[in-house]
Amino acid sequence: MLMIHYLKTMMLSVLSSLALVSGLMVVRAKNPVHSVLFPIPVFRNTSGLLLLLGLDFFAMIFPVVHIGAIVVSFLFVVMMFHIQVAEIHEEVLRYLPVSGTIGLIFWWEMFFILDNESIPLLPTQRKAIQSTNQEYVEEEDKN
Repeated sequence: MLMIHYLKTMMLSVLSSLALVSGLMVVRAKNPVHSVLFPIPVFRNTSGLLLLLGLDFFAMIFPVVHIGAIVVSFLFVVMMFHIQVAEIHEEVLRYLPVSGTIGLIFWWEMFFILDNESIPLLPTQRKAIQSTNQEYVEEEDKN
């Protein structure tokens, strides 16, 4: 049982990380066709997350709607307008260290918030078991 929990947690982490990387590539890709194609892994990984969370119907409908309708229509628009590949200017590259530093600060803050024990974001499995056991003991004491 514990092994399945760890495997599920690992799969959630992998799928969400891949979705995040693909989402970043949507913005980072120089070619607009690639920017339109990178949401496909995002939607596929999100569908996997929904499947792991037990939302089977949404996991099957999500990629059909998003990939089948939205991405295909975006791709059609990009191909129809013949959008040229944008070049990165040197002015943009000049701000790369500053933006990287700000990104690392935000990443560190998120890690600090999620790792802090005094801020309960989500009930852990141990706390959930303790609370149900406590309720059970209180019911037994009443009887």
